[in-house]
Amino acid sequence: MSMIETVSDVENSFLSRREITCNFQGLGGKLKRKEAIEMITKEFNLSNKTVIAINMKNQTGRPNVTGMFYVYENEELAKKQVNPTIFERLERQAKKDAEEKAAEAAPAEEKAAPAEEKAAEAAPAEEKAAEAAPAEEKAAEAAPAEEKAAEAAPAEEEEKE
Repeated sequence: MSMIETVSDVENSFLSRREITCNFQGLGGKLKRKEAIEMITKEFNLSNKTVIAINMKNQTGRPNVTGMFYVYENEELAKKQVNPTIFERLERQAKKDAEEKAAEAAPAEEKAAPAEEKAAEAAPAEEKAAEAAPAEEKAAEAAPAEEKAAEAAPAEEEEKE
């Protein structure tokens, strides 16, 4: 028995899209939108079409999820009809997935180069020492300015007399 039960499958000719409503058995709280789209794409053989998860609801008291999906022939038509925030969310999720893949690949590279990490840890200590040195230089520069002010003060007193 399939985990996907089709509730309705309607061809909306006015909006040039197919509207599919399905129940996912036993996946309540576990199913993500991206996974649901992949499952619908495989179930209905929609590999070259744009599938968008519009609504996904968990059923109360049951481990089932009811999802509504729109299937478009091309993405341009979908962007004209569907709320733009849905596409923004999809783009953000794609970026997040790409970063996670990069993060998974990065630990393998870090294990290969532990000496570089030790060198990187030593560098911040050197930077802190370099930051402390300019503060000392500023204090040294302030001292001559005070001396110049002290020299100028007696000159002013002499002019008054």
